[in-house]
Formats: sequence, C-alpha cells, structure tokens
Amino acid sequence: MRKVILMMSVSLDGFIEGPNREIDWHMVDEELHTHFNEQLSGIGAFLYGRVNYELMAGFWPTADQDPSSTGPVAEFARIWRDTPKIVYSRTLERADWHSTLVRDVVPEDVMALKAQPGGDLFVGGSDLPAAFMEYDLIDEYRIYVHPVLIGRGKPLFHPSDTKTALRLAETRTFGNGVVLLRYERP
Repeated sequence: MRKVILMMSVSLDGFIEGPNREIDWHMVDEELHTHFNEQLSGIGAFLYGRVNYELMAGFWPTADQDPSSTGPVAEFARIWRDTPKIVYSRTLERADWHSTLVRDVVPEDVMALKAQPGGDLFVGGSDLPAAFMEYDLIDEYRIYVHPVLIGRGKPLFHPSDTKTALRLAETRTFGNGVVLLRYERP
C-alpha cells in the first residue's frame, strides 16, 4: 500500500513560512535540492492545496528553460511536470500540468488512492497537511529543520487534542546545517 508522506521545511522555531508567507529563509543549496529530487523522483503524486499548487505552477513548468537554472532546479522542473498532482480546492476552476481537482479531503477517497499501485503520495503546503492530520491520513513525516529562527509565521503543526505516536526512522545532516528528521507510524 502506498504511503502519504508529509515533506516540509521548517524553521528551528517551528514555522513553515513567515508572517507574510515568505519562505526566503529556506536554505536549499545544490546538495539539499539534489536530495529532494531523489526523494520525489518516481512518486505517485503530489497532493496540494490551492495556494501551494498556484505557487508551484507559477514557477516550475518552465524553470528548466531559464539558462541560469542549476542542474537540480532543471531536474526538479521535469519531475514536477511529469508527476501527477491532486489539487484540493473548493474555489479553483481548473488545474493544469497533469493535475486533478478534488473539492474536499474525504478519508475514504484518500484510502482508495493509497490502495492503488504506484509510488507514495507526498502532501505539502500550509493548510492541506492539517486536514490530512485531522483525519489521521499521514503515514510518514519528513521534516527538514533549517538552522534559522524566524520569530513568527505559520506553524507546521496546529493545536490538536490528538496524540500520534511516531518512530524515528532516519536523521541526516546536510552540509548547510539543515537536518532531516524522518518519522514513521509504528
């Protein structure tokens, strides 16, 4: 069965974006970008909310055509274009680039997706993961902790009354100081 994997970058003080949605503090160098490409190559689908989808669709479809793009950036542009995307939105009228629009997170539908053959499903963004957590649909957490304190912004995890036990599966430190913490459901 495929897994739903949350893959997110977070500041040391727990934020995924600054107070004005800025992510300029992300420390994605060539080593880390190459790692992301390795993790995302061959996945079954990206699962996005509207905002994250529009952000990605505004840059990645043609990023490899920019002569200043590095090898890992160009490679990810191809990965992004070729990978199916499921976009959860009640307001978006259409989504391009190998995308399917879905209006709501329905646990039974996600479980049916997980039961299909193919690669794992990667969920990201600022709001969609909270819905997946609320329905207990995330099987693995890949948290990339960046060595920066941004003070305020949107936290990775929202307050919850649910306790979720996890098992540490991997840690990795990158040359730029980013640390991967990978946790799985026991």
